[in-house]
Amino acid sequence: MKLLVLRHGETAFNSEQHYLGALDPALTERGIEQAQQLARILPADIQHILCSPLLRARQTADIIAQAGNTNAKVVSAFRERDVGVFEGLTQAQAQRRHPDLWARNITRRWSDAPTGGETIETVALRIRDGLLQLQQQYGDTPVALVAHGFVAKVIRALSQQNFADLFTWQLANAQGFMATSSAADLQRLQRRSLRQLWESGQHG
Repeated sequence: MKLLVLRHGETAFNSEQHYLGALDPALTERGIEQAQQLARILPADIQHILCSPLLRARQTADIIAQAGNTNAKVVSAFRERDVGVFEGLTQAQAQRRHPDLWARNITRRWSDAPTGGETIETVALRIRDGLLQLQQQYGDTPVALVAHGFVAKVIRALSQQNFADLFTWQLANAQGFMATSSAADLQRLQRRSLRQLWESGQHG
């Protein structure tokens, strides 16, 4: 599968460096301009535009799709990670309001999460299932997916089968990368093998 992964345009929460997660703000004016620029440079061979159900991703995808006289399709598997009680907070606010969770480095644990949020394990399994769905539906047809920062990190880790740089590699707003993976590779990534990949990256 050839998947062009794009991060949505800027929101006010991005520019102010808040945990955004499952919150649903719209794009800023700059974010709209970024989406318009993506539409101008999208490779001509990409005819299918997919996106997360969150507004910032849908807005970005709609701008791109309209430029190509097509429609964007929502795929819920690629919504952003919900970080529970950290949602909407800056890192400093999260540390001050939830010192016990912060001290455990809770957002970087495989099977733990901030209260009310999703674990990395849950997100990785959800995204793996979404990638398998795309593989089945589109095969080798190039596809663009407008998603989110953490979703992009996980897609990249799954396609490379390596979580080692999950927290150091970043995809900026309105930037993208090409992910390639086979159905066989994805199907091998069951719960146990995903944890082994995580542990081989020396994460906690």
